[in-house]
Amino acid sequence: MADEAVPAGARESAPFRLNARMIAYAIAAAALLLVAWTFYRAFAHQDEAWAPVATSVIGKPPPPLPTTPDLWHGRIDYRLIDQRLQTLAAQPEMAGLAVAIVEDGKLSFVKGYGVTDFETNTPIAPGTVFRWASLSKGVAGTMAALLASEGKLSLNDTVAQWGSTLRLPGGAEQKLTIGQLLSHQTGLTKNAYDGRLEGGANPAALRMGLAAAPQQCAPGTCHSYQNVAFDAASEIEGKAGGKIYGQLVEEKLFEPLGMKRAGVGMDALIGSENWAKPHRGHQERPVVESYFRVPAAAGVSSSILDLERWMEAQMGLWPKVLSPNVLNEAHRVWVPTHRVYAGRLARALDDPGYGLGWRSFTYQGHLLQGHSGAVDGYRSTMVYDPKEKTGIVMLWNSNWGRPFAFPLELFDNYYRIEPTDWLDLPPGSTILPAGAAPAQTNPQDIAAEDVHSGDVAEAPARRKKR
Repeated sequence: MADEAVPAGARESAPFRLNARMIAYAIAAAALLLVAWTFYRAFAHQDEAWAPVATSVIGKPPPPLPTTPDLWHGRIDYRLIDQRLQTLAAQPEMAGLAVAIVEDGKLSFVKGYGVTDFETNTPIAPGTVFRWASLSKGVAGTMAALLASEGKLSLNDTVAQWGSTLRLPGGAEQKLTIGQLLSHQTGLTKNAYDGRLEGGANPAALRMGLAAAPQQCAPGTCHSYQNVAFDAASEIEGKAGGKIYGQLVEEKLFEPLGMKRAGVGMDALIGSENWAKPHRGHQERPVVESYFRVPAAAGVSSSILDLERWMEAQMGLWPKVLSPNVLNEAHRVWVPTHRVYAGRLARALDDPGYGLGWRSFTYQGHLLQGHSGAVDGYRSTMVYDPKEKTGIVMLWNSNWGRPFAFPLELFDNYYRIEPTDWLDLPPGSTILPAGAAPAQTNPQDIAAEDVHSGDVAEAPARRKKR
């Protein structure tokens, strides 16, 4: 039987159809390999910073930021928290305020209040950059613990062993360890030579001159808060890590954690597209470089979202970047301290201690950790419960210290204990928690809050009054 006649065009199209099918198969296989490789990078091999990339590849966007009431869910009464924060931000002493709350390991609340400055009235946004001030010390402490875990230094190494410029009375730098340096056990009087730093003196020269500074106690025997001496850590860690301190921090901590607007140095603040200007009340203050020149002590700036991510890492939620051993070394109490803050607020916090740039205390029987900071025109605080993975971070661009008390209102709410009006704002200006007792803050307590009992990097006017 003769073959059926096949049109010439049809004979030519069969191989074409076969090739097209093979190409389609190849594209599909490549796409599957890409998705598989992305998941491998995100969840099996690389750090968590890759996870958002993976979710975008498979078409599942990250969850929206919890900036509105419909997204506030949890044990905490966020609507009441928001009302209290609105009232706080509206006080004449305030300019702008950014707040983020993590509850049970999840970002549950983030919001900005007020403005970056009163000339443009630009509203505070989640991406607005503020200074951390002394909250930066926890970065230096965490970095030291990380470098120690990598075998690049030992926390028992002496300060002199690493060629630091720090000199102490009687040559004590030959015995003072890195761990003692980062827990403020130099023996120097509190905030030694800060005034000279503010006057423009070179930090390295000041550290060498500390050999003649007055002492509060023998080195290694008490806690005495420092900035100039503490920043010897930037020299030591830079040498151990083989890079300039700021670059080391950004590459080993901020970038792996996805802290996109965090940086070390003055340009990390004023070089940002959206940054909060410093204020004293409604008066804008100049940005002063002095404490940026001691980066381990007070050199970090970021948005509230970056600070929230940093708190997550300290809670142990990013173990591929900061392991439990690193965090335990940084957070454990190296030395007991005097009470934090002043007045009733101080009396509410028991068992105060200091680790490597980190404070700890107990409130109503619960361990809390964190740190705070202040430079002229800026304040910051972080307080969290490491067991419950719940905490708050706050950044504001004014000199007022009253917001330092607000974390205790949050924990009253979370722990379901009898609430206290810790903000103690003028009568009729705020909605109080049901049944709240007044904090009965007096003028002396308010002034002490501004100074923040040693967590202040820059408060020359206050020191002159003493």
